[in-house]
Amino acid sequence: MIVGCPKEVKPQEGRVGLLPAGAAELVRNKHKVLIQKGAGELAGAPDEQYSLAGAELVETAAEVFARADLIVKVKEPQPEEYVHVRGGQVVFTYFHFASSRSLTEAMLQSQAVCIAYETVEEPGRRLVLLEPMSEVAGRMAILEGLHHLRSCSGGKGVLLGGVPGVPRGKVLILGGGVVGLNAAKAAAGIGATVVIMDCNFTRLRFLDDILPRNCTTRYFSEAALVQELGDADLVVGAVLLAGCKAPKLLRREHLKRMQRGSLVVDVAVDHGGCCETSRGTSHAAPTFEVEGILHYGVANMPGAVPVTATAALASATLPYVLQIANFGWAEACSRCEALRKGLSVARGRVLHAGVAATFNFPVSSFEDVSAAQSNPTVSA
Repeated sequence: MIVGCPKEVKPQEGRVGLLPAGAAELVRNKHKVLIQKGAGELAGAPDEQYSLAGAELVETAAEVFARADLIVKVKEPQPEEYVHVRGGQVVFTYFHFASSRSLTEAMLQSQAVCIAYETVEEPGRRLVLLEPMSEVAGRMAILEGLHHLRSCSGGKGVLLGGVPGVPRGKVLILGGGVVGLNAAKAAAGIGATVVIMDCNFTRLRFLDDILPRNCTTRYFSEAALVQELGDADLVVGAVLLAGCKAPKLLRREHLKRMQRGSLVVDVAVDHGGCCETSRGTSHAAPTFEVEGILHYGVANMPGAVPVTATAALASATLPYVLQIANFGWAEACSRCEALRKGLSVARGRVLHAGVAATFNFPVSSFEDVSAAQSNPTVSA
């Protein structure tokens, strides 16, 4: 199989889908690897390392897409990339389909096979390809909070960790999953007062056991949220419904209960955001203000630390890349239930129930789509 890795084109995105070590492993398995020149530079992987690994360097993304059977990326195809995606081609990347009807329709029209990192699910409901970037994003949420709470950045001028004789800042975290846990660890580590809310008592008990004493767990309710918002300096949106749009837990009316200059970091923005007033921003212009509250909505937060983030992501995705390359997408998904759960759009059909429900599309089964793959006379 020909495996291609284009350079990411999303603004300020430095990650790369495949590192030289992964390219070498694919070559060892008798696959051909195409890397767009410069794709790994910001991730600490110069072109020479890919050449030494046995990959072929090509000039343009168009050539990578035109020649490759399997495309390995980091972020969802951008509008300028839609034209390159072709029928039968496998695209393995983060998609977050439920947050974008235009992306979903473009991939349906392309007839490509789209396997989404964020819904590859191993036993125990572990979203194993989302976890590493959630760990990075959770920790970065606190770093961004520290930065943007400065008065010179538009914030209220609070140091979250406080100093002797001065109250510590308060961090309110909505969601106790991987993002929330890592945000809580980072916030607690700098000495902030932390409240983490979730609607799963089992998860709250786990968090209460492992987090330090300056972290309080609380069951999520409207009344509890309103109570906690009044003195929260930083609110981190860390809510996830796998493959679906994030629920709007923080509404515009809630912002009026917060102190002016406070900050909302909505890590769920790539799933549509858990704050009603959130919208996507970029690393170049990361914040905007609504009701006197600063909002941070960068959807590719880990892209700002591409060396660390790529190392974490590429090591997690490589075993699945190898399965797809070695067996083809249909056989790989048949053998591996986790990979099958990642199959979201294929051959003009939606397979993920959450995506189908979001846009009112019919949902197809893996069996239907794989049968169409093996029998060209079956309409797809």
